[in-house]
Amino acid sequence: MKRKTLLLVGLLVLACLLTACGKDKDELIKIGVVNNPPSESGYREANVKDMEAVFSKDNGYDLKTFYSIKNDEQLQAAQGFITEGVDYLLISAAETTGWDDVLKKAKEAGIKVYLFDRMINVDASLYEAAVVSDMAKEGETAVKWLLDQNLSEYKVIHIQGAMGSDAQIGRTNALEEQFKSGKMTKVAQQTASWSEDEAKKIVEAVINSGEDFNVIYAENDGMAKGAVAALDAAGITHGVDGKVIVMGFDCNKWALRELLAKKWNYDGQCSPFQAKIISDLIKSGKAPSQKTIINEEKGFDAKTLTQSDIDTYGLGD
Repeated sequence: MKRKTLLLVGLLVLACLLTACGKDKDELIKIGVVNNPPSESGYREANVKDMEAVFSKDNGYDLKTFYSIKNDEQLQAAQGFITEGVDYLLISAAETTGWDDVLKKAKEAGIKVYLFDRMINVDASLYEAAVVSDMAKEGETAVKWLLDQNLSEYKVIHIQGAMGSDAQIGRTNALEEQFKSGKMTKVAQQTASWSEDEAKKIVEAVINSGEDFNVIYAENDGMAKGAVAALDAAGITHGVDGKVIVMGFDCNKWALRELLAKKWNYDGQCSPFQAKIISDLIKSGKAPSQKTIINEEKGFDAKTLTQSDIDTYGLGD
């Protein structure tokens, strides 16, 4: 009788280890994503859709998301995911600063952190890897293109994205260097926080002031669109052979069509597709071989853009 009892206990222990008392091999991986809202831009909409498609239940994930363009709200959400006990925390930060304490708490809790889209100013030991765009290079590429136009003078309306974000800082710095050197004149420099309507108001105010300008450098496509609406309303020509050069970033298909129609002049690529790279790293079970993984990107000129480029690199419809 004693022998049968021991055998039964042994079988129960084995069953427990294989099921509820142990970690089921089919258990979903818990992912907490802190991101900017899809309404921010066409880029962000594509980024959000990519994250949701890759980190799906069918692919073995339990995905929780939070969206805000406010850094303090993002920090609170990240802390909430840590309290919930996610396995991985993925962050596209609204601002580059303020993240040290939250990431330290994630590390103490054994939660692995991946940065995506944007860098933040923390010690690299606090995250597994960063799968990001080189925002500084995006700015440098755009400004080099602008200098290559060999204008007799550069009078620039600079429309900035959300201040303090990696995208804003990177796309601003290269242009700011030209202002400081005296090669370009800063007619206006103001944030529209990625908003098309706010960008339109900025350009309208410059037009109403009577100040001359011949370049609009907008740090995303939506703001470039708002700027162009103000030009059109005032009867000011723009694009190839127009009075004003129009520059945007992100490469939405609708924006690239504006280049193809010669109504805009330049659009800088910013790839929103980081989810699969992160998923592959997670499922490999190994530490990433490199800390920073940069998406390869380019800039497009209206004079050389093709429909094939739009089909290949354009975002959205």
